[in-house]
Amino acid sequence: MNRTIKRLMLIFVGVFALSLVAVTVYQVGWVMPGQACEARGDWWDWRGRTCARPVLISDITGRVIDTPEQRKAAKAHAAKVRAAAAQ
Repeated sequence: MNRTIKRLMLIFVGVFALSLVAVTVYQVGWVMPGQACEARGDWWDWRGRTCARPVLISDITGRVIDTPEQRKAAKAHAAKVRAAAAQ
């Protein structure tokens, strides 16, 4: 009986230690970098652990913003994003 209890104790301690290691790896590898990335205003992809900066569609397609109101709004938004990233 004593041997069985000791074996069970070692199994539970081993499972607990593995759980602690798994939680620590998850926190350090995925949660903390994700929080830092989102705090800068970027996008965090947890599957690939990639921090990406949002890109305007007009930068990808090369289309020019036609109306002055839309251009002014886009510049104001870009300035706001830059200011938030600088902080």
